[in-house]
Amino acid sequence: MDQSISLNKFISDTGYCSRREADNLITSGRVLLNDKPATLGNRYKPGDTVEVDGSLITAAKKEKRVYLALNKPVGITTTTELHIKDNIISFVGYPKRIFPIGRLDKDSEGLIFLTNDGDIINKILRAANNHEKEYIVRVNKPVNAAFVRQMSQGVRILETTTLPCKVEMTGRQTFRITLTQGLNRQIRRMCEALGYAVVALQRVRIMNVKLDKLAVGKWRYLSEAEIAFIKESVADSSMVGGESAKPAQRKKNRRHNPAGKDSNPELIPDKKPSDSKFISPKPEFNREKKPSDNKFKSPKPLAKEGKPKSFEKPAKRGNPSQKPAPSNKGKPAARPAKQSGKKRSGR
Repeated sequence: MDQSISLNKFISDTGYCSRREADNLITSGRVLLNDKPATLGNRYKPGDTVEVDGSLITAAKKEKRVYLALNKPVGITTTTELHIKDNIISFVGYPKRIFPIGRLDKDSEGLIFLTNDGDIINKILRAANNHEKEYIVRVNKPVNAAFVRQMSQGVRILETTTLPCKVEMTGRQTFRITLTQGLNRQIRRMCEALGYAVVALQRVRIMNVKLDKLAVGKWRYLSEAEIAFIKESVADSSMVGGESAKPAQRKKNRRHNPAGKDSNPELIPDKKPSDSKFISPKPEFNREKKPSDNKFKSPKPLAKEGKPKSFEKPAKRGNPSQKPAPSNKGKPAARPAKQSGKKRSGR
């Protein structure tokens, strides 16, 4: 039985980084598999040696999965790059290597997950799974029913229209919004498109996990029940992603064919294939004709109609019923020797 796994999954399982980060390490030439530079698609099997930046990574270093919930304060950047000031990894200071699930803008605060489980990160981040994220937003001027309606129906940003979402007015200048997608600075861009500016933004829920009374800048472990619910929710993550692509493709086809018919002309019932087959050969046949053929065949119709009038011999004036004398054209002339002989014999 094949016990091999993809190399990026093996690196992720050790808790070193996420699968996506492992792919970046591999493509940048920082990973060695059995003392040879690794490439995307390589597989790890028991007994192989893996090095990242000269450090040996083995299955023995695989650590227990940890799942944290942090109330990120404003000013902390969601990145694993330790050289960046105020990065989230240094801020948390967890003794083991962890990385955030998704991101939260530097100017925003609220709930964010951190873990060393690379598999669950990829599954949660897939937008096709429709995982809810809830926010409380404060803007620079009073909101009204029209604003709530436009936000909930979708707003045009980043050359696309946001998905419909839940929006509820909670105060004169505050509202609650629940998203299932995560475009770059999505809520801020949506508000800007409608003439508003975000003053404060706080994420209060991710899926089944609520911020509740967790203080700003503090973190806690997710409970066993919370972890079990999340894993159950993302168990069929890849299948959901595959099914979601089909409606998108059908929608794309409708854009090119407003009538809603299939874009393939052979499958459109209104078009008769027999018509095109009957009409199309004619110009091709005429184009293939050689000019010499036309010159050779053109005199034939004229021969059937008779000689042109310019070649006919005009009739004599006088008696119109009198037939013209037959023409001797082409016949040899009569010899006069016989007539001269008869006269001589009569003498």
